[in-house]
Amino acid sequence: MNLEVHINNVHGSQMAAKITGIFIIDGNSFKFSAIAFGRIGGHNIGAKISKSVQKELAKLGYDVDEVIGELQQKLVHGDISLPEGLTKESFADS
Repeated sequence: MNLEVHINNVHGSQMAAKITGIFIIDGNSFKFSAIAFGRIGGHNIGAKISKSVQKELAKLGYDVDEVIGELQQKLVHGDISLPEGLTKESFADS
């Protein structure tokens, strides 16, 4: 699965932040939101996609849980693109 993650906005701090953005699979773009938690116990990110996005992914033949897992992995590992002026350091531990 070739999944790209693009962050649109981040609100919060290194302790907890709300992230909004899009992910792209095979040329199809979908919105997501996520909550990122840091520090105690390490980094953890919970990503959410809407029911309509879930239905569209299923219609395209994707396993929704697998897509969410891949999305979360990319977010945790920093395999993302950020808008100009936003740095990973502003919301994630180095």
